[in-house]
Amino acid sequence: MGYWELLLIPLAIAYSHMAEWVLHKYVLHGLGKKKSSKFSFHWHGHHRKARKNNFIDIDYKHPFKGPAARELRSLGIVLLLHLPLAFVLPIVYGTLVLCTIRYFYLHRKMHLNPAFARINYPIHWDHHMGKNQNKNWAVTVEWPDRLLGTRQEPPKVILQRTLRKNHPRLW
Repeated sequence: MGYWELLLIPLAIAYSHMAEWVLHKYVLHGLGKKKSSKFSFHWHGHHRKARKNNFIDIDYKHPFKGPAARELRSLGIVLLLHLPLAFVLPIVYGTLVLCTIRYFYLHRKMHLNPAFARINYPIHWDHHMGKNQNKNWAVTVEWPDRLLGTRQEPPKVILQRTLRKNHPRLW
């Protein structure tokens, strides 16, 4: 491996963050809003549970069963589609694998621990709990939404009222 290949690591990380944004917006929400879609579990299940339970989606408690397992399988398919990179640029493929693991770990942790999500990943909190669930597509980083103009932050007064009501231990 040449040193120049190390320069590909930040590009692979950026690519994974943009892929997260694109897949969330166009696949999980675009295709997933149709009840007949394979991806309807996201909009009709995951979003409904998160809204009704103050961001908690209990399905993540058992990641190898039900909707969480479906998400894991989908991520596995995305990695399989990128598998040819493993033979040409293994450092890039390895980076994408690590980014995918990181994504699922954090997404799961967020929906099992709303205080962690609200404090550390407000963009994902805003996506589920804000007025407009068709904004804030990135899950683990904010820069794709800021770059593409889809970051929508809630008014501070509403945010503070919601936090005090739903998570008094934060205050």
